Amino acid sequence: MSIKGAHLGILAAVLLASGAGFVIARVFDPHATGVAEDPHTPDEHGEEEAHVEGFVALKLEDAAAAGVQLAQVERGGGVDLLLPGRVAVAVNAQSLIGAPLDGTIVQIHVATGVKIAKGAAIASMRSPEGGVMRAEVDSAKATLDAAEALDSRNKSLFNEGALSRQEWEATHAATLSAQARLRAARAQATAVGAPDAGGLTIVRSPIAGVVTHIAATPGAVLDDGMVIATVADASKTELVFDAPPATVGLITPGARVAAQWTGGQTIEAEVTGVAPGTAGAWATVRARAVGVAPPIGAVVSGRLVGGAGTVLTVPSNAVQTIGGVPSVFVASAEGFRAVPVITGRASNDRTEIVSGLQGAEQIAGDGAFLLKAELGKGEAEHDH
Repeated sequence: MSIKGAHLGILAAVLLASGAGFVIARVFDPHATGVAEDPHTPDEHGEEEAHVEGFVALKLEDAAAAGVQLAQVERGGGVDLLLPGRVAVAVNAQSLIGAPLDGTIVQIHVATGVKIAKGAAIASMRSPEGGVMRAEVDSAKATLDAAEALDSRNKSLFNEGALSRQEWEATHAATLSAQARLRAARAQATAVGAPDAGGLTIVRSPIAGVVTHIAATPGAVLDDGMVIATVADASKTELVFDAPPATVGLITPGARVAAQWTGGQTIEAEVTGVAPGTAGAWATVRARAVGVAPPIGAVVSGRLVGGAGTVLTVPSNAVQTIGGVPSVFVASAEGFRAVPVITGRASNDRTEIVSGLQGAEQIAGDGAFLLKAELGKGEAEHDH
């Protein structure tokens, strides 16, 4: 048996195994393939019908039955990066709760691992600065009370004609000024936890979550801003990968990442940010998991599926050599046309297409070799 005959035998076996009840001559439409119609049959004008080069008339709805699977053209330039990573709390879902002013920790109200609500008390601390702020609030309140009393008296005198308008307006302006000073003093005190007269203030959590770390103990003297505890919202996570400095230009927000963790599952993710390292250090790549992410702290490894490249890529088995030229079968409503292409690098079962495709085409992937075989059969019959 010749090599071409062996190919046809394989093709027939695949088609019969599909259970579609087709035979080769029926699955592939004879009106547009390489076998078009009998090239020796004259048309109504007495001339031979033109042979359609490089076309296999297999309708899309019949492709699967014939063993041909459709595939998409993608972009990415064949980038293949394997990145070590981990599951972490999302940046906007973690709070480092610090001391609002200089002072001494009196009591810690939570423990590591405790789930808390927004506004829950984290610690109590005493601060001389806090006492001063409270005193300023009290002083401003007393000043306002006096100003309002004077303003009320002068208004009555003005209404009785015993006081000029200018004198009453002066005391009214002083009242408005005292109100402003009290608002400012209260705002300043509220920002640091509204300390009482003794300078004792309660430090509260700005978010709901779980206490993941406590950095201070009762009796500790802290400066303004020093961390007391860390609270994280475990329901908001992200994948964080480490990338070599040379690869930063290949990774952009929106690129797809396929990650695997120790549990064995594969997680699809999308890059949300890339932070280059300093002084040659590795970059940090943050990605949002599509679906449920592994638990916080899980170790994952990610493969960059997309990337910053603009070169088109297709499944490697979609590229068939026809007449010595690499070609891809592009799908249309009536069939598949072999389109010559120039290929680039091959990686991860995908091949770069340097030219020949636009990027929006639907093509034959698995089973493209069957189209090549049918095309070869049509060419042979045409030659006869």
